[in-house]
Amino acid sequence: MKISKNKYIPLDKFIYKSLYDKKIGYYMQKNPFGKDGDFITAPNISVLFSEMLAIWCIAFWEKLGCPKKINIIDLGGGNGEMMHQMIKVFERFNKFKTSSNYFILEKSQFLKKIQKKKLNSHKITWLNSINKLKNGPNIFLANEFFDALPIKQFIKKKNKWYEKSIKKNNINKFEFVNVITNIKNLEKKIEINLSKNQKIIEFSPLTYDYLNIISKKINTFQGGLLIVDYGYLKKKMRDSLQSIYKHKFNNILDNFSKSDITYNLNFFLLKKIVKKLNLKVAGLTSQRNFLTRLGILNRAEILAKNLQFSKKADIYYRIKRLIDRNFMGELFKVMFVTGKNIKFKLGF
Repeated sequence: MKISKNKYIPLDKFIYKSLYDKKIGYYMQKNPFGKDGDFITAPNISVLFSEMLAIWCIAFWEKLGCPKKINIIDLGGGNGEMMHQMIKVFERFNKFKTSSNYFILEKSQFLKKIQKKKLNSHKITWLNSINKLKNGPNIFLANEFFDALPIKQFIKKKNKWYEKSIKKNNINKFEFVNVITNIKNLEKKIEINLSKNQKIIEFSPLTYDYLNIISKKINTFQGGLLIVDYGYLKKKMRDSLQSIYKHKFNNILDNFSKSDITYNLNFFLLKKIVKKLNLKVAGLTSQRNFLTRLGILNRAEILAKNLQFSKKADIYYRIKRLIDRNFMGELFKVMFVTGKNIKFKLGF
């Protein structure tokens, strides 16, 4: 990546280039999922995760009055496994099946090929932008989507705010540099006070842009957004930026375009943004609570009933990874965002 001498670029631009550059971006040139990648997501741990989400979608559709058309939009389709398993469930419910249209928002041509191969027997529309959705209702599903969007990071020192940026040093290596900034300009633009009682701010302009478009779709056509992601609930923000390279933690500045860069969502800030955009948070809980309330353990019991011990143990071990407090159960949160007049609490 070229940075001219004595020049610097903001952190979010550096992350975007590293992850999404069309030629060299991390997500654009490889499959990051599974044992040969850098991480494993819930749909690839157990099919029951996707089954639970599918059941939730059907129940929400019923709550909306069983509209004749409903759009299911997977934001960032991964390797296609989640949509693949969800459609299997949808096909058992004929009325829902005939009402539903499936969409995947995907930037990566590489991942799109993998998704198309897995989902070639289903009618799916791939989107480059959710602005292209012209009707509804819409159910947006964001499983580990927002954590992969670039963030800006601001640090407060001696009552002044600095934006974390990147430059190249004398030996042509990346290094961090703090650039003085006026945080009020950003706060004025988004009409949210980010800096009150904070020493560090993590804010993703792209997340705000996506939520802005999604809010307009939900307020115009009805529907909702279900976010499943890792993060925390406290008001006080923290430095949560991290990089993973070959399943191990990595310095953000090393292995440019070859490592995953993510952060932990601050759900308190997400709630503020959602409220500002005229939607409401109708539910916020841990992944453990959400999946157990939807009946994942009951479903596992049915599946395991007549299986030999080793296969039975495998089912329960996979569920343990999803709901145990020491695995994904508490770190991952589930947030349901919808219109102000919708009352739907399943899973929360």
